[in-house]
Amino acid sequence: MAGVLAADPTLADFGKDPLWITIVKAVMLFLFLALGVVFGVWFERKLISRMQHRYGPNRAGRFGILQSIADAIKMGLKEDILPRTVDRVLYLMAPVIMVVPAFLAFSIVPFGPVVNLLGVQTPLQLVDLPVAVLFMLAMGAVSVYGVVLAGWSSRSPYALLGGLRSAAQVVSYEIAMGLSFVAVFIFAGTLSTSEIVGAQQQTWYAVLLIPSFLIYVVCMFGEAARIPFDLPEGEGELVGGFQTEYSSSLKFALIMMGEYLHTFTASGIAVTLFLGGWRAPFPISMWEGANTGYWPLLWFFIKFVLTFCFIIWVRASLPRVRYDQLMSLGWKVLIPVNLGWILLVAAVRNVVINEGNRMLALAITGIIVVGALAVWMRFDTVNQRRKEARKAQVEAEFEELSKEPTAGGFPVPPLDLPHYHGVSRP
Repeated sequence: MAGVLAADPTLADFGKDPLWITIVKAVMLFLFLALGVVFGVWFERKLISRMQHRYGPNRAGRFGILQSIADAIKMGLKEDILPRTVDRVLYLMAPVIMVVPAFLAFSIVPFGPVVNLLGVQTPLQLVDLPVAVLFMLAMGAVSVYGVVLAGWSSRSPYALLGGLRSAAQVVSYEIAMGLSFVAVFIFAGTLSTSEIVGAQQQTWYAVLLIPSFLIYVVCMFGEAARIPFDLPEGEGELVGGFQTEYSSSLKFALIMMGEYLHTFTASGIAVTLFLGGWRAPFPISMWEGANTGYWPLLWFFIKFVLTFCFIIWVRASLPRVRYDQLMSLGWKVLIPVNLGWILLVAAVRNVVINEGNRMLALAITGIIVVGALAVWMRFDTVNQRRKEARKAQVEAEFEELSKEPTAGGFPVPPLDLPHYHGVSRP
């Protein structure tokens, strides 16, 4: 295992690559994401069709694998329609603002340890920072400007509402997502993605910090605006959301690419922070060479694909929630639970590091648990009373309306005038 530990990258291993190696890694990452979007669209359509007992794409190429390429060529060659009333500069910039931060956010995701790439010892990661996870959160926040500008510059009420929904949704779920990372930072002692992967050598944080992992999974759907949290583009009430005025052209293709890249980034961060990153799962990890060389690329890719499959499965299984339910979940459930969990994790971590304060830490843990239970019971009691009061109010209104059908409801014709073929009979 000494060779495995020696291959683990740290912050000191970055910034030493020749310029041409950095360019090679950047091109490889770009090709992985660009081709991943093309293949991911086909894979999602194919997997959902199998879940719904359909064939999915099966005409263009073998198994329909060329369908996404045909769609990309079609959108690139279609006429680019520019509505007359839009703000031209912001309208054209919005799709670019959505795509570029998504590419940048994936640059801090580690794919493997230090390897020999074209004769140079380099980590399988484009760049790492002391605050790499914060950089990812910042890129996710910047991309929201693209959504908001797309809605505002379209000068359409539906597009504007979709942009405002996206801004409110990201503010809500960005906070909960950031809080779900705090427990990881406490245990890893760093914000560097490569060192967080190294800290999961013994136990994945998805097992050790399962509440943080579950909260992140929920926030992942809200951050990427995927079903059941794709409210910014809910076609039931907003036609097409912020992208209503974008025709099926190259701009529309960039918007779709940006959304898929955010899904890829969310999957990559889940693998990196909670699922051991590029480390081999048990029992493959018992093999001494499992975490050396280029083998970790395979383990990372398998975890990445399985996470993406989970996102597709949720899309095929759950309906879209109401917007008030979405915001209530973020502000009233995820954030308070996250704060209580962080206090508990800090107390337990203090027990592990500082044995002298064991009793104090246990007392703080007990107080937090009892306080959380008390707040939950109180919250549940208040909700139950409100439900009962609302039910009684609805029943009273129904009884009142049943006495006089025309009171407070839709106007109805008199029920005592018989009709025959549209003509009243005397």
